[in-house]
Amino acid sequence: MIVSRGWLARLVLPAGIHPGALPLLVGRALRGFCDGFIAVLLPAYLLALGFAQLAVGLVSSATLIGSALATVLVGIIGHRYPQRRLLMSAAALMAATGIGFAGLSSLWPLLLVAFVGTLNPSSGDVSVFLPLEHAGLADSACADARTALFARYSLTGALCAAIGALAAALPDWLAAQLGVPVLSALRAMFMVYALTGAALWFLYARMPEPPPHLATARVPLGPSRRIVTRLALLFSVDAFAGGLVVNSLLALWLMQRFGLSIGAAGQFFFWAGLLSAGSQLVAAPLARRFGLLNTMVFTHIPSSLCLIAAAFSPSLPATLALLLVRSALSQMDVPTRTAYVMAVVTPPERPAAASLTAVPRSLAAAFGPTLAGALLAMGWVGTPLVACGVLKIAYDLALLGAFRRVKPLD
Repeated sequence: MIVSRGWLARLVLPAGIHPGALPLLVGRALRGFCDGFIAVLLPAYLLALGFAQLAVGLVSSATLIGSALATVLVGIIGHRYPQRRLLMSAAALMAATGIGFAGLSSLWPLLLVAFVGTLNPSSGDVSVFLPLEHAGLADSACADARTALFARYSLTGALCAAIGALAAALPDWLAAQLGVPVLSALRAMFMVYALTGAALWFLYARMPEPPPHLATARVPLGPSRRIVTRLALLFSVDAFAGGLVVNSLLALWLMQRFGLSIGAAGQFFFWAGLLSAGSQLVAAPLARRFGLLNTMVFTHIPSSLCLIAAAFSPSLPATLALLLVRSALSQMDVPTRTAYVMAVVTPPERPAAASLTAVPRSLAAAFGPTLAGALLAMGWVGTPLVACGVLKIAYDLALLGAFRRVKPLD
């Protein structure tokens, strides 16, 4: 036990973790809830504003490109500023993003807000919060507890995103029960996003710093540059593939191919999120038994095969079943991947490594939604799913071949 901890910290955090990690987990929960309903509602909102399918891809790409550039900035200068101040700035930007989307109706202003803001159209976390929180979590954990902590972080995000997906049914409910115009109800959900950003600002403002014996000096990437560069390049392939099937576009695909309603789509993403969240609990014991790298690869490949099969499935029940199996497997690599990156670099390099592995992922993922949106608009409805699955399998095999002999430093 590192320090005396309160009952909530003892309940949530594994042994060997400083309670300063708790605000980061709470923040991930709040952001995950918002990401859950935004991913489902974003395509419906853009269509309600009168835009075509391509606009959904363009807005999704703009969010990912902007997040990548913000993450570059964090990687270059983030070590010069207190982590708490950077997190508070990101929370303020989240509040401004929600206000912008709630109040604007033209495509170009929305693209600008998407570019500079924190909106997340995907199932994972690709925002500027990610490297900041990862570095803080790594500083708060001893080596033996790090994977368990990252698993809890991923579990928290996935579980709250699942609950958020259910909240995507609120606009339809408000329209049916209270007579509120659907477009107005959709705008209100973006105001909920803005208010959550404000709540995060107050949460991070009260966040304690890790004790001196845990906190590491934050420096730019040095001795581990080569290994981080190789990881970043491979992660980019995975991210580009994932960008072809971000949740917003997957929701759009289900709505267009099978006529799924917003409420039904929200229910599907709720159950998919629950399965994804449950898999986070399994990731840590699997990693202890089989290793971080093997867990990343051999849970990922079957999920990609399910995605490819879903593209050819003729019925909605079979398609949803395949996608649910995919959800149960596809996110096990998230906590293990993060723990692996933190373990193969020196402690002072962890913030820079978190940023520099996240940046190429965000940049690569940014091109996928626009391409997928164009393919959907052209009527090639199954192509994004097949391309995503094939590329992810190629990434897994390449990762295993390149790093099977690389051992963690701690």
